[in-house]
This record gives sequence, structure tokens and C-alpha cells, in this order.
Amino acid sequence: MSWPPLTALDELDAIDAASAHRPVLLFKHSTRCSISGTALHRLQRAWQVADGPAYLLDLLRHRALSDAIAQRYGVRHESPQVLVIHQGRCIRHTSHLAITYPELAAAMRG
Repeated sequence: MSWPPLTALDELDAIDAASAHRPVLLFKHSTRCSISGTALHRLQRAWQVADGPAYLLDLLRHRALSDAIAQRYGVRHESPQVLVIHQGRCIRHTSHLAITYPELAAAMRG
């Protein structure tokens, strides 16, 4: 499954608004990191539309946006990193090969 790219700061406002109704997943991906590629592909292969909305941030192209995410949600930057946003707050985050579908799918269900 391919996720829409996250490319602009104002998109975070839309994500916060959408997260009022259900959790939203953000995947911070480094295209130069094999661990990031592995984690992304494992998660995308398992992800279903019913699991909820998910967005992909290319860290190399949008590092300032990644920094804004870290500041907004109070989560130290890592790569790769996944954040689950609900009601405008980060309710779950994990990084590297600790990124797993079962854990994130459960977090998305609330």
C-alpha cells in the first residue's frame, strides 16, 4: 500500500484535525537507510485501508518538517520513526526495527 506524502507544515494542522475522529499514522523515512526501507516495506505490505490513514515523510527532502513534528508532538527525532497521532497528540511512537504492524494496528484502534 502506498501512503500519501507529507510535505508541508500546514498539513500537520489537517492531520491534527483528522486525528480528532480517529488516529493517524506518520512514518518518518530516510531513503538512504536500509533499516528505514525494511521497516517501511514491512509495514506497508501489512497495512490495510481499514487500519486508518497513514502518511509518509521523506526525511531527506523535508528535514525541517521532521523537526517541526518532533517539536509539535514532543518526540525526539529518530529515523525511521512512526508516530500515532490521536486528538492532536502523539499517543504512540517507535523507531527502527521495533516498528511492527501488530503493535501499530492496535494503537490505531485506540
